[in-house]
Amino acid sequence: MQKFGKALLLLHSVFFSHFFSTYAQQKLVIKSLETPPIASIRGMSVVNDSVVWVSGTGGQVGLTTDGGAHWKWMKVPEHDSADWRSLYAFSAWRALLLNAGSPAHLMMTADGGQTWQLKYEDTTKGIFFDDIDFLDNQQGFAIGDPIVPDSKMAYLITGDGGNTWMKRHFYVLAEAGEALFAASGTNMVNHYYGNSIVSGMVTGGKVSRFIGNFYNIVVLPITQGSPSKGAFSLALERDGKKGVIVGGDYLHEKDTTRNCVYTTDSGKSWKVSVAAPGGYRSCVVYVKNDVFITTGPSGTDISYDAGVHWEKISDEGFHVAGVSPNRQKIWLAGSRKLGIVELP
Repeated sequence: MQKFGKALLLLHSVFFSHFFSTYAQQKLVIKSLETPPIASIRGMSVVNDSVVWVSGTGGQVGLTTDGGAHWKWMKVPEHDSADWRSLYAFSAWRALLLNAGSPAHLMMTADGGQTWQLKYEDTTKGIFFDDIDFLDNQQGFAIGDPIVPDSKMAYLITGDGGNTWMKRHFYVLAEAGEALFAASGTNMVNHYYGNSIVSGMVTGGKVSRFIGNFYNIVVLPITQGSPSKGAFSLALERDGKKGVIVGGDYLHEKDTTRNCVYTTDSGKSWKVSVAAPGGYRSCVVYVKNDVFITTGPSGTDISYDAGVHWEKISDEGFHVAGVSPNRQKIWLAGSRKLGIVELP
């Protein structure tokens, strides 16, 4: 019986090793979608396989409701110079935009972008928001760079789906020279896993930290020490135990030095990837089954072991990525380009 059990275990191991190898070796292709009129897209929110919103420079927003075959491009009135780097969408009709820079404007549409309403304004000197995210359909958050000299990060909360916002003090003070990057609107994660909340955010600059649940604060082994370096994007598996942080130095796009770290213990500790992505990366997303995809100006990479090893998908780079809820489609957007990857 003992021999039979060992044989069964070996067979099980061989089967899954073969399955993983076959799956990993299938060549993934980035399919190009139509060329957008937006010079730089850094905001993305994927509602489902059909509905995706994107946003960026020139006050512009894009929406597809047919899986990327056709796009509707629009400008938010009286915001022609806005750079909408933070975006969160609830449906094909309802979405929120938040610009990077001062003054800060948080806009909402409830009719698919035909009209927009101002939901929050901040004229504080130096205000700079980096990300907006929701825990559920009602509870949302926006995070921004610390305002000198009190080192308090800009922080907004909503409890009514984004209709009203309140400024609050973030529970962690920034270190000297520490900030966030508005590179892809993905430096903050919030979601439910059963009855538990999985959350975290990352910072960069002179100091780069992971700030997780219940004051789990860790200085990362990722490259840091200057304004162009640090952690740019965070992705966590659904239970939060495994996660990946990417970044690097945006002034040196092909530098792979400590540009990616991973965790297997819910962010308590982080390790540098054994085989790194191909350069500075502005966005990482969790796909499924320990699969993560990351992208940046110099290329796009995939990991099948939760960030330990990475392999190149393409030299084509983007700023931001998003994943459909069914975990089959990865959407990509960057400088005047849109793409999609469909997983087997």
